[in-house]
Amino acid sequence: MFDIRVAKPFYSALILAFVCSALVAAAAVGLRPLQEENKKNDQQKNVLYAAGIYDKTKSVDQMFTAVTPRLVDLKTGAYIASDVMTPEEYNQDEARSNERTSRLLPSDEDIARLNRQENISLVYLVKKEGVLSQIILPVRGKGLWSTMFAYVAISSDLNTITGVSFYQHGETPGLGGEITNPRWLAKWQGKKIYDQEGATVFRIAKGRAQGKNIAYRVDGLSGATFTARGVSDLMLFWFGNDGFKPYLSRLEREKYNG
Repeated sequence: MFDIRVAKPFYSALILAFVCSALVAAAAVGLRPLQEENKKNDQQKNVLYAAGIYDKTKSVDQMFTAVTPRLVDLKTGAYIASDVMTPEEYNQDEARSNERTSRLLPSDEDIARLNRQENISLVYLVKKEGVLSQIILPVRGKGLWSTMFAYVAISSDLNTITGVSFYQHGETPGLGGEITNPRWLAKWQGKKIYDQEGATVFRIAKGRAQGKNIAYRVDGLSGATFTARGVSDLMLFWFGNDGFKPYLSRLEREKYNG
């Protein structure tokens, strides 16, 4: 015979579990807009860091008015018209994992070990007195343990690095994790990406940057050979023909000023 007294604790626990799960789900849904806003704020802050225009006394929203986001077709280097899609509508994280909005990279092209590459990328333009002064480009690639994400800022000559910000990685603290060390990042400023023939020759050196290629080299990271190699590879990929080179070449041909 069924005894309600025996079943009552079970039903009480079941109801409590249901109520708790409903509260957790509601909280997650309620917090999602805040989480998305925080993520957007953090990304914008790192764009500003890379461009060297972050000021902790001002709000990110206020500072970001100096930055114009655009969407670029990576294959053609052309801007995506705003009536087709706006930067605000585009989610690059989702695009890179969606088969319809990304491509599977052949192993011989995938030097940054990305597996998939989005077809469209955000870029960020900074003007000074109405004239294009910097372009900030999102890059990523595998290190020793993780995918490293960064923004690289280049000057209007489309070749000179003005700043860089690594904002996400899982490299070893004190070794590969030094990619976020401001003293090391400062060594990127003024380095060139392309040689006179247009080849992508920027690299992280093995040890100290010196010799005839010093203009294209940044000091290596002690004890972090594989991380440093990963940084070199991601720069080679994203500033090569499969990355932003078609876009930068198009800007140079068309003398575009943002």
